[in-house]
Amino acid sequence: MYMLYTALLALGLLAGLPYWMFCILRQQKYRAGLSQRLGIVPRRLVDPRGGTSIWVHAVSLGEVLAVSRVVEELKRSYPEHCLVVSTTTDTGQRLAQQRFGEENVFYFPLDLPFAIRPYLSRLQPRLVVIAETEFWPNFLRLVSQQGAKIAVVNARISDRSRRGYSLFRGVMVKVLRHINVFLAQTGGDRERLIEIGAPADRIQISGNLKFDVEFTGPPPPIVASLRAAIGKGNAGPVMVAGSTMLGEESLLLRAFEIVRSNHQRALMILAPRHPQRFQQVSELVASLGLPVWRRSLWGGENLAGGVLVLDSIGELAPVYGVADVAFVGGSLVEYGGHNILEPAQQGVATLIGPHYENFRDMVNLFRAADAVRVVGPAELPLVFLDLLSNPAERQALGTRARETLRSQMGATQKTLKALQALLEGAPHA
Repeated sequence: MYMLYTALLALGLLAGLPYWMFCILRQQKYRAGLSQRLGIVPRRLVDPRGGTSIWVHAVSLGEVLAVSRVVEELKRSYPEHCLVVSTTTDTGQRLAQQRFGEENVFYFPLDLPFAIRPYLSRLQPRLVVIAETEFWPNFLRLVSQQGAKIAVVNARISDRSRRGYSLFRGVMVKVLRHINVFLAQTGGDRERLIEIGAPADRIQISGNLKFDVEFTGPPPPIVASLRAAIGKGNAGPVMVAGSTMLGEESLLLRAFEIVRSNHQRALMILAPRHPQRFQQVSELVASLGLPVWRRSLWGGENLAGGVLVLDSIGELAPVYGVADVAFVGGSLVEYGGHNILEPAQQGVATLIGPHYENFRDMVNLFRAADAVRVVGPAELPLVFLDLLSNPAERQALGTRARETLRSQMGATQKTLKALQALLEGAPHA
């Protein structure tokens, strides 16, 4: 099975080589970490003590945020192991380097034996921790063969993923048996894991690590700059639309134009999910005749009546704090939604579109507490206007969101307890 999978993966990569070469030549994000993905281990990762490691894999920015406290606690509790973090995306890589140090962070290798083995040889992991859902067959097999324990934390399976994995359930049973423990976010995720082939006796429910993410310390300077500009320019009300996807910005900007007819000094802060779309979204705003600024070029000008495109990484969560109303993207169009906890933590009234399948359990929890509003494109401007004209209801909605979030905290300690049992029961390398 593994030989066939490896051959098909290699053939697929070779067949797509012209496309990938084109992407590599055109965009920096495809060049970033290429040698690391091909199995060349950065020298900075080699532990000078020649010891063992704990390897944490977090695909992108959201997963890095979710596992941050787990990483810090593991680092503190097990100083005898070098703790390293891999990511897949460049946004995740940058945040991981900021949080854990460049010397401890690298790009995850391709799921081919020649790319994986050098990392296992140099890092000698005793424990591999995978955030959410990353089931790479060769990686799991080779890690298990080396004797390391494997844990999947904050595990969730979307409906789309379940359908895909279920088509290959016979294969998945063999792949997932290499994982020692699954820490599922919810009972629904546990059931879906079992459906795709995970051993039921290895699955625990630990809650969602993202409920435990706390933004401690001072906010980034952009928050103070925005508050100053909003106050000085008498701008507002403020709407922050975060993690927006292709097809959503036009709907949001249309709603903003309607809001501006009642609130001429309104401000929309628009944060596209993917950096490669920053320029495209800025041009879209300008094409509608709206005043537009890019955060990277903004010099403190008056923002009243216009749109600020947040073309930066890692600033959206604290920027939600300046909002009167927040909208979480990937949900007006069929992308499955994004995490609503960042505005909830700020106590901001939050809207989300009807397509939130990837965060169904989370959103339904908030809906049951009347802590989020689900709106379609047609009613979006009306709901914006209603909340902006009703400060008491807006504040109550934000307060319920923050209280709902706090009621679900505790996943970090459950996760650490499970990882401690796994690690301390693992054989020494």
